[in-house]
Amino acid sequence: MSDYKFLVATDMDYTLLLPGQPVSQANKRAVEAVYKAGGCVTLATGRTFYLTGSYARDLGIKIPLITSNGAAISDPVLFKDVKSVDFPADVLKALITLFINENVDATGYSSDGLYFFENSSRRGFIADYNASVPDEIKVPELNDLDHSFNKFLLIRPSSDLISRLRSFPELEIVSSAKDFYDVMMKGTSKGLALKEIAKSLGVGMTFALGDSENDLSLLQAADYAIAMKDSSIVKHADYIAPSCESDGFAKAVFDFILPKAQSV
Repeated sequence: MSDYKFLVATDMDYTLLLPGQPVSQANKRAVEAVYKAGGCVTLATGRTFYLTGSYARDLGIKIPLITSNGAAISDPVLFKDVKSVDFPADVLKALITLFINENVDATGYSSDGLYFFENSSRRGFIADYNASVPDEIKVPELNDLDHSFNKFLLIRPSSDLISRLRSFPELEIVSSAKDFYDVMMKGTSKGLALKEIAKSLGVGMTFALGDSENDLSLLQAADYAIAMKDSSIVKHADYIAPSCESDGFAKAVFDFILPKAQSV
């Protein structure tokens, strides 16, 4: 029998919080309310687990996290990936060669840290995050490509490049925000990771919140789907929450999730 009555899986950026900002007090109170009602909360994010550490601590999350857009499942207590679907050597070599030859704004996600390609624009975001957290949960920067990788983040890639990547039968390509594209192995998604975590915890009722294309699998895998207002996935939602700026996560918890969980 599960220790939890229900599971809430939430995207981070533009759902639970604004990029580079802390979780609002209203949303923190909503997470506490989930705990008090016998539920649990996890993060379902495109971020590496290294970029979730301070938030998982702040919110008291102890159960596995969905990271790298579902290409990894991470333990927030041990602070490491416990599962990572890495690119096989031949696919990895082809991607790295392509990104270097095309001078792509790319960042590699590994269980060991992040690798910034020459034109990566993510260094500043990571530097700002590292400046705000203790040393033990800072994001390591990798100095070479001699590592396994489970995701590449591409920013403002050309439509031709995305078309070429979509021709790789081994790859999954999804948009995680405007001009942001995540490249993972086929068969990885937030939705599949949610099902795996819910099964491992023995939880029978799941709720999912998101705002972008890469959250669609998450919403489809959950028993109840919540989309943020004006997002591209509202037609797939059982409940439409106000925007992130208006603490839509908290509104969804108090007006939809808790009443629904308590009625079953």
